[in-house]
Amino acid sequence: MTLAQSAPPPKPWYYEPWPWILMAGPFAAMIGCFITIYFAYSNFMHEPILEGVVKRGLVIEQAAPKTGEAAGAARANP
Repeated sequence: MTLAQSAPPPKPWYYEPWPWILMAGPFAAMIGCFITIYFAYSNFMHEPILEGVVKRGLVIEQAAPKTGEAAGAARANP
């Protein structure tokens, strides 16, 4: 009886635990990413932009007051 005859046949890769353990990390990251995207769209999609705020692409900036509005505000609060 030789060594090649006594060795059991190798198991398929999906019966081994290591591929599943190694795939679990990226899979958990993907699930977390999908959950984050879902919450971002469901909670903040319809949030209104406040008065006096300008949205340019992804940046939201405070709009500079017009010269007439600034002068009127200065006269109202001496």
